[in-house]
Amino acid sequence: MERCAKKNGYKHVLAISLPLVASMGSLTLMQFTDRMFLANYSADAISAALPAGIASFTAVAFFMCVANYVNACIAQYTGACAFKRIGVSVWQGIYFSLMAACFLALLYFVSGPLFNLIGHSPSIQRLEVSYFNILTLGAGLVVMASAMACFYTGRGLTKTVMVVHAIGAAVNIPLDYCLINGVGFFIELGIVGAALATVTASAIIVGILSVLIFSPANRSRYGPWKGRAFDKELFGRLMHYGLPSGIQFFLEIFGITFFVQMVGRLGDLELAASNIALSIESLSFLPLVGFHISTATLVGQAVGRIRPGLGTYATMSALHITMAYMMVVAVAFIVTPKPLLNLFKAQHITAAQYTEIMDLGVILMRFVAVFCFFYALNLVFSGAIKGAGDTRFIMWTIGALSLGVMVTPMYVAVEVLQTGLYTTWALATFYICALGIAFMMRYRQGKWKSMRVIEFQPIGVGRCSVAVDVESASFDLQL
Repeated sequence: MERCAKKNGYKHVLAISLPLVASMGSLTLMQFTDRMFLANYSADAISAALPAGIASFTAVAFFMCVANYVNACIAQYTGACAFKRIGVSVWQGIYFSLMAACFLALLYFVSGPLFNLIGHSPSIQRLEVSYFNILTLGAGLVVMASAMACFYTGRGLTKTVMVVHAIGAAVNIPLDYCLINGVGFFIELGIVGAALATVTASAIIVGILSVLIFSPANRSRYGPWKGRAFDKELFGRLMHYGLPSGIQFFLEIFGITFFVQMVGRLGDLELAASNIALSIESLSFLPLVGFHISTATLVGQAVGRIRPGLGTYATMSALHITMAYMMVVAVAFIVTPKPLLNLFKAQHITAAQYTEIMDLGVILMRFVAVFCFFYALNLVFSGAIKGAGDTRFIMWTIGALSLGVMVTPMYVAVEVLQTGLYTTWALATFYICALGIAFMMRYRQGKWKSMRVIEFQPIGVGRCSVAVDVESASFDLQL
């Protein structure tokens, strides 16, 4: 096929997206093994790790999303061949990370009242506070790693990020086990050890990225050391476009949390079936996040080169691939839902409860099969317009649809009309479908083609050969 081998075609999009999928897979693996080790260590430890981990993620997610917008800046500077501005962009992300680290560290002083408000038993609360405090004190490293990784993802060199995250996971997993259980010369620290292992892995990722970014070859080409001065104008543009992106992500988390809370008010079995369906959905849709980032990168590079046609070509390539993937997923959800649901079978439930959960789960998997195609539209088209700089539209659209289509109607349905589980899932499905259609329509309007995150006349070299193709076996480690 012609589209397969061309620039921004299927092969190019896959080459950039798949390492991102693998990177996210390594992060997911770290979280999974962390909780698995804690579950085997003690019931109190895993009971405390889940709420404390979610609270920590909620706190850091906003800052991570803002820092990740350095990716769009670097993508557009790469497309414009303004290579020296790439180093400057990385530093603005580092400065933001330091500010975020200071703010997140302040949460140390409110963690006690926070978990006291949640109201778990005193023994659980003590563990929650310890785990949360260590994670948030080290959260600045997570934000900084996100900003520094953009040096590679923004240029389309995603294999380097994959390798670095794989090294982080290779350190985190055995260190987790040793610090939790006190293996060898390590002291048994339980949940504290799990938190320290996570922070250590983040520090190693930042350390490796620092060595790579500030290598002699990169210093010569991209100026990451000479560009270390604070750039008020560029930092302001990062905040102008990045803050709406962070708010958008927060609104998404809020919508999902609200949905789960409303389902929980319907009953334990309804909540169990929904959690299983959502767990399967999240695992199945993980690859789409990689395509979301790669689409934003390729569109950003195209906008930087003032060749939006290349961005259109990349977006359509990503859409074709994700739609084909979603077709396979939807068929599996409809034809073989029970084997998937059986993966999450709990041992402590009765046969009658298991049957009811399975019956509910089969229907819920059909809802997922319906909205999965619109979810693909959502991530691909929102990635495209985000890469160009249309972050405020994304923020306002998610805010309006979240409040008007899901939150308010769902509250009325559950609390006032007292409808059942399928109504809440129907509203959530309609919300996802509406998002996909809204972003597709915004993309087709074409306003993104005239947008830019960077200055309109960056100091570049005009026409040049942009090194954004698939890396060689060296993974761009020209050190």
